[in-house]
Amino acid sequence: MVYTVGEMAKLMGVPASTLRYYDKEGLLPFVERSSGGMRMFQEKDYEWLRIIECLKKTGMPLRDIRAYIDMAMRGDETIRERLALIRKQRQAVLRQMEELQQTLDTLDFKCWYYETAEEAGTTEWFESMSIEDVPQRYRAAMMSLHQPSYAAEE
Repeated sequence: MVYTVGEMAKLMGVPASTLRYYDKEGLLPFVERSSGGMRMFQEKDYEWLRIIECLKKTGMPLRDIRAYIDMAMRGDETIRERLALIRKQRQAVLRQMEELQQTLDTLDFKCWYYETAEEAGTTEWFESMSIEDVPQRYRAAMMSLHQPSYAAEE
């Protein structure tokens, strides 16, 4: 089955302008064109578009996505290079996930802090707390925020 830009964009859940932009940036060399120059997306192109979307979400620069696609278009001779590129991006995602987990831990600590402050009617209750009074799951986040004052207690 053949899809127009609009139809494929709808299937992907993205604006048609996104697919046009990908094409303009050289990310869609696999998409055929009609004699009138219209893009004709095939079912097989859907997987390519999902890979592009995935790599974009990882923060991979467009030039690297383009390089990946170019390698894939060259065939099996580039398997090792593509694997290296994907492994490198995977490591970047793992670092991002670690940073996001630390951010989530900090937000969880602040939720606990303000929920406790709301119950107490003040934030002053915290000034008299020792690290042992803080639930274990929040201690690392609290210490990262208050390093100078709590470092001596370790």
